[in-house]
Parts: sequence; structure tokens; C-alpha cells
Amino acid sequence: MALDTDKIIEELKGASILELNDLVKAIEDEFDVTAAAPVAAAGAGDAAAAKSEFDVELTDAGQEKVKVIKEIRDITGKGLLDAKKLVDGAPVIVKEGASEDDANKIKEQLEGVGATVTLK
Repeated sequence: MALDTDKIIEELKGASILELNDLVKAIEDEFDVTAAAPVAAAGAGDAAAAKSEFDVELTDAGQEKVKVIKEIRDITGKGLLDAKKLVDGAPVIVKEGASEDDANKIKEQLEGVGATVTLK
């Protein structure tokens, strides 16, 4: 089966920056490559094991959307409308570059109100 490059490009044109970012990360993970280098770097597995910063992604708000919005406001300091837009845009990165402890705390906080969260 051949790839329809034109069709793929058309679909990507309609994607948000966050969706494109997630796509790049997924491709990097799947094929063990980075966008900065055309070949996998030696020792990439070791670098992943020693990762010190994490992005917290709200994958799905779940059934208690209002509670999730309140938690997002608390986590991000955003106003009600901005927090609602963030939750409505799931999957979306809630916090970038968080320490492992902070990322796990945020994940626990959001999962506690029924959200699905992924650490990247």
C-alpha cells in the first residue's frame, strides 16, 4: 500500500499546533528518531530512563468536566473561560517541563476528578 502524501498533507493542514506536536512525538517514539536528526542517537534509551522533565497531557476530561475545569484553573492559574477552552481542547498539554514529582502530583490531582492524564 502506497502512502497518499497529498492526502496526508491536506489532513495536516487542518490540525492544531498541539495536534501536530503530538504527531511528531508519536512518530519519534514509534520509529526511535528525533525531528532534529534523521537517525536515532546512540544511547537514546538511557536518555529516556534519566528523563527529568515531563509534559502533563490531559487526554480526556471524563464525566466530571466541571471538576476538571476547576482543577485546571488551580494548576495553571488560568481564568474560567481559558481553563474551559483548555479542557474542551483535550488532548492538550496542561503543563510543560514539570519535574517528575510535580507531574505525578498534577496527574493524581486530575485523575482524582475523573480525567485521563498521560505523562510525556
